[in-house]
Amino acid sequence: MESLRTRKHKDHLIEQCSDAKKKTEKFKKSNGGLTKKEQHVPNTKDKLFRISFEIDLLSVGLFFCGLITRMYKLEEPKNIVFDELHYGKYVSLYMKNTFFFDSHPPLGKQLIAGAAYLAGFDGRFKFDKIGSPYPDTVPLLALRFVPAFFGSLIIPTSYHLMLELGLAQWTSLLAAILLLFDNALLTQSRFILMESMLLFFALFGIFCLLKFRNYYSKPYSIFWFFWLCLASVSLTCALSVKYVGFYSCCLGLAIIGRDFWKLLSSIAISDRAIFARFLIQTVITASVSVLVYLCIFYFHLKVLYKAGPHDSIMTSAFQASLEGGLASITRGQPLLVAHGSQITLRHTHGRTCWLHSHNHVYPIRYPDKRGSSHQQHVTCYSFKDVNNWWIVKRPNKNDLVVEQPIDVIHHGDVIQLVHGITSRALNSHDVAAPVSPQCQEVSCYIDYNVSMPAQNLWRVEILNKDQNGEAWHTIQSMIRLIHVDTNTALKFTGRQLPDWGFHQHEVAADRIINQDDTVWNVEEHRYTKSEDQKERERELVTAEMIPTAATSLSFWEKFFELHYKMMFSGTESVQNHMYSSEPLEWPLMSRGIAYWVSSTSNAQIHLIGNLILWYSGTFGLFVYSSMLIFYLLRRRRLCYDLDAKSWEQFLLIGETFLTGYLFHYLPYFFVERTLFLHHYLLAFTFKTLLLAALIEHIYSILNDVLKFKIIAYMFVMLVSLWVLVTFYVFQKFTVLCYGTTPLSTNDVVSLRWKDTWDFIIHKN
Repeated sequence: MESLRTRKHKDHLIEQCSDAKKKTEKFKKSNGGLTKKEQHVPNTKDKLFRISFEIDLLSVGLFFCGLITRMYKLEEPKNIVFDELHYGKYVSLYMKNTFFFDSHPPLGKQLIAGAAYLAGFDGRFKFDKIGSPYPDTVPLLALRFVPAFFGSLIIPTSYHLMLELGLAQWTSLLAAILLLFDNALLTQSRFILMESMLLFFALFGIFCLLKFRNYYSKPYSIFWFFWLCLASVSLTCALSVKYVGFYSCCLGLAIIGRDFWKLLSSIAISDRAIFARFLIQTVITASVSVLVYLCIFYFHLKVLYKAGPHDSIMTSAFQASLEGGLASITRGQPLLVAHGSQITLRHTHGRTCWLHSHNHVYPIRYPDKRGSSHQQHVTCYSFKDVNNWWIVKRPNKNDLVVEQPIDVIHHGDVIQLVHGITSRALNSHDVAAPVSPQCQEVSCYIDYNVSMPAQNLWRVEILNKDQNGEAWHTIQSMIRLIHVDTNTALKFTGRQLPDWGFHQHEVAADRIINQDDTVWNVEEHRYTKSEDQKERERELVTAEMIPTAATSLSFWEKFFELHYKMMFSGTESVQNHMYSSEPLEWPLMSRGIAYWVSSTSNAQIHLIGNLILWYSGTFGLFVYSSMLIFYLLRRRRLCYDLDAKSWEQFLLIGETFLTGYLFHYLPYFFVERTLFLHHYLLAFTFKTLLLAALIEHIYSILNDVLKFKIIAYMFVMLVSLWVLVTFYVFQKFTVLCYGTTPLSTNDVVSLRWKDTWDFIIHKN
């Protein structure tokens, strides 16, 4: 039975509620039916358009801190620093509308060139040597402003990225401060380099994807489309700065893929709805990305319409489409190849080189004891040379003079190619090639009277005859030369000959006909006017060594050719660079990179990270991975140490940051090129963000799960002390970021905390 006191207490509560209800009804009658609370809160549901605006002062403060550190003495040193040598040249060529070739996409260079254009840069300065002083005509502040500005944006972007993952504000602030206090990020953001732009677009793209995830319950809303499109734009921009941005795109796809995988288990969404959402997201992402990427390259090819120093890597047709390129030098050159034509044959795909021969013969035997024909070399030579000239001849004609009407060569015709200087015919036979024994040797035939008859007939196959007709045209016609006797194709193998071949590239005849390395085109062309061999030789020697009317290539033809060259014939990497490093050396920062050193003192710029932060981040990777394995094993045994929300949060930071780290680090183990420390910066950034998130998780375990309040407090003190030490190391090494402080020998030695760090010291 209820006690008397309990019953009285209930009656009292009922009476109070009744009085409150009566007062509310009375207030509504006197105020148009609205309560006091309803009067002060507007009914936003009835408003069609509403804009909410809020300023995060911490974010603004972080951005200004980034600006201060990055913009401080930005024009110092007034000398070319490290890869400013290359990127500065590209910007200069943009200013002069001159075509250049780079194995990376152009967005970063375009952004810097835009700032340089607004600052009035004329592009005349030659970025010729690291350390060369900049003249006053170079707007150095404008050139370095864009990387510094994007480097400043990285700090608040990382802060908001952490918040979007549901982490505490103090954790987000800690992550941003750690990136602010890293010397490598500071150095890389202060010069005409690409990494700061790459980092910003990658982080901002992931941030946009996380914002997009918030609208999963409201698909096809305005913000659902907005954040998806913005994420696609940003990640495509990362890809368009450097192709390593592809790893960031993969991370973005992994995040979306994870969410779709979880969505499949929802019984609230039908199969049709899931498929429709997948299809729409895929179409939007692909369309936006392709459009952005194409626009960047359309601008690139539209602006760079003049011939320049990098033209030779492109095909003859591409060069002839540039103003002042082949067309200006080959004006008046015959268009149709005929009997008696003097031509140079250029390898169309891959490496730039021309079919070449000279008055030297293959060795009788190779080191592996194989015998050769001992006939005249035929190679592919990467330079313009008089020995690149060949004369086209009909087998049934003995003279070589072009007569009217001209005897045009067509698709399917059989010809001979006579070397212009030595007058020997291009030949092949059943002898193994010198470096590629699976192919046939190609030579210029010499009659040694040793029962080895000439096999010098070649059939012309025009690959693009549907576009340019069956007549053999200069520049435009892409051809294969098929050896009649053995049905093999003339091929550039890509392999270098040894000393006896002067390290030129091997040419052979391959039974596999349909491949890119068997495609050639005529670049230089003139008609033979004299039957006399000596006169012909004089014509060839005096002929211009660089090759009709300008060709007109569509954007798509240029776009696809440029990408073919970027993918398969990029500029060769510098081998054995003294500051190169391997991926295994990066996590513990075994080596840095000397960017610049003063000619008058030991003041220098050296790419080196914050040692405390880099080691802590590497340690954090192992701690997080160990905890993840521990939790998984415990959960397998049905021991749930974390509640559902905390476990989901722990997984999310790993799926974002640990996966991001692995995506941006592991591929470098499979890259066959010279690598440097700055290739690790994207992976390092994800590692640092993971470290900050891990610190919050450990604090949460100590404070909320284990209830060790004192230990949690001590942990906070320890983290605070660690941040102070990190700042101290950052401040100590800033002299190597700015390069404005003269250093003595002892100063440089005191900064050499690891024996593997190669700082430069001038001898007094």
